[in-house]
Formats: sequence, C-alpha cells, structure tokens
Amino acid sequence: MPSLSTAEASNTTFQPSYTPVAVFVGGTAGIGKCTAQLLANNLKGRIRVIIVGRNEAAAQEIIASLSPPTGDEAGYEFLPCDVTSMKNVHEFSKTLRDRLPKINFLMLSAGVFSVKGWEETEDGLDKKLASRYYSRWALTNDLLPLLRKASEAGEEAKVMSVLGAGQYGGLDVNDLGLRKSFSGFKAMLHSISYNDLMMAEFAERNPSVAFIHIFPGHVKTNALSIDHWLARLLSPLLILLIWAMAIEPEACAQYMLYALLDSKKGLSRRNAKGDDIGDLKFPREKGAQQKLWVHSVEATKSTVE
Repeated sequence: MPSLSTAEASNTTFQPSYTPVAVFVGGTAGIGKCTAQLLANNLKGRIRVIIVGRNEAAAQEIIASLSPPTGDEAGYEFLPCDVTSMKNVHEFSKTLRDRLPKINFLMLSAGVFSVKGWEETEDGLDKKLASRYYSRWALTNDLLPLLRKASEAGEEAKVMSVLGAGQYGGLDVNDLGLRKSFSGFKAMLHSISYNDLMMAEFAERNPSVAFIHIFPGHVKTNALSIDHWLARLLSPLLILLIWAMAIEPEACAQYMLYALLDSKKGLSRRNAKGDDIGDLKFPREKGAQQKLWVHSVEATKSTVE
C-alpha cells in the first residue's frame, strides 16, 4: 500500500517523450476534475486534455487553473456529453474519432449516485445504470480505435473506470438491466459487478490496452449525498460520519493517477490506495461475462469493432 507521499512522488516521474492525450468523462467535478488537474500540472502543460461533462462554466474554470499548454500538440478543451443518452455518447465518440489522432488515457468517472426507483432514459434504460455502466461500456467500445493507435505507437493506452472494484454488489445473469427485479439500491450495487465484467471482457479482447477498474473509497465530493428519505432524516449524523472517514479529492486523485500509471496491459483491479487487488470479490456467476457482453451490445445500440 503506497503512502500518499509515495504515490505523489511516483506520479511526478511520469514524463513521456510524447504528448499524451487524456479524456476525462466526468471531468468537471470531483475525482475526474482533480485527476485531470494533477496530470496536466505534473506534465507542466505538455498534454492534450479533453474535459467531458455538462457544466461548461466549471470546465472553463478548471482549464484556467492548468499549466499553460506546451508544444503544438498540447491544449485543453471542454466537450459536452449527457452520458445517460446512448445517442449522445455515440455522437460524442464520433466527434473524438474525427478530431483526435489517439487516446492515451480514458478516465470514466461520471455517474448518477441515487437510490431512486426506475428513471427511464430515451433508450429504455434506467438512468443510474445508463450513467454508471452502459455509457462507460459504449465509450470504451467506441473509442478503442484511438486507444489502439496509441498502443501501436508504443505509447500508454489505458482505460480507467472509477466505481467499485472489490466491492461486489451482486449479479443476476437472468435479469441483466434489472427489468424484472429493479430497485435503486440494486442498480447501484449491480453496476459495480457489471463494471468488473466489462473491463475483464474488454481486456481479453484487446490485449494491447490496459483496462482498470478502481474503487476510490470515500471521497469528499457531492456524490456522498444520497437522495433517500432515510438518508435525509439522518442527514446531519450521516454526513458527519461519512466525512470523518472520507479523504479530500486532491488526495484521492494522487492514488487514482498512481493506479492509472502503474497498471500494465490487460485487466487491473485496484483499491482506494491504488493497490492491485487481483480477483478479490470478482463476479463468479457462470457465463456472466459473455452474457453481459451480448446484453451490452444490444442495450447500447453499439457496433463491436
């Protein structure tokens, strides 16, 4: 388990000869925001960063805080995307494929944190599952050509999904998407298992790319608020207890970046301190990985490369 100072020192050693391209989906706040700032400032602006979200004003504030871009290929920009819409996700991905020569780092941290009942999207999916799983699957699949280009050039090519590695939340292979037995809590928990299986299958199909699923732990962000009547009733005590255990997003970003840079090609599952946890609490249901893959292609209306 690296200490915060060890992780920080390790992160500063990443000084590639090329100009990396990094895409942060959910980069306008919280963990995504702080990791984008950390990587850009560690490289002193020798990076191209795309911040993805819905809050352009927040993105522009972040961009203003970054080290000035250095070199012709470097720069910062904001691109909007509502990740609860698969149409928007596919259109956004096409925009990136048309504009970028490669992607070295794709960090996925956008997601609805809610225990509400079924909130149907235009795709007929639950909003929580759409943001926490289906959009991440679609983005990874759609942007694989750019990740492969980075790998073919001998550069880093990595995808990180920030959710709940090692926090197994259950899985029903006969009810993928939870249309038969939905609850808000179940959607939140099953999305964790879905992310494990997603990253494992992508890793098997794309051995030249690193696929990382990481648990960030308890972090002092807006995601700590829970829209449930019991949570609201206990709000003062709940907030006090959670915040007592939580770490600052800037510290979390050091561990996230450490895990991102430390991971090798293939599947990597990491805990809140960036340690590799192997197959700890990996979903073991028979045939789950392949069944989820087929379900995801259909649900996201995707074409597999």
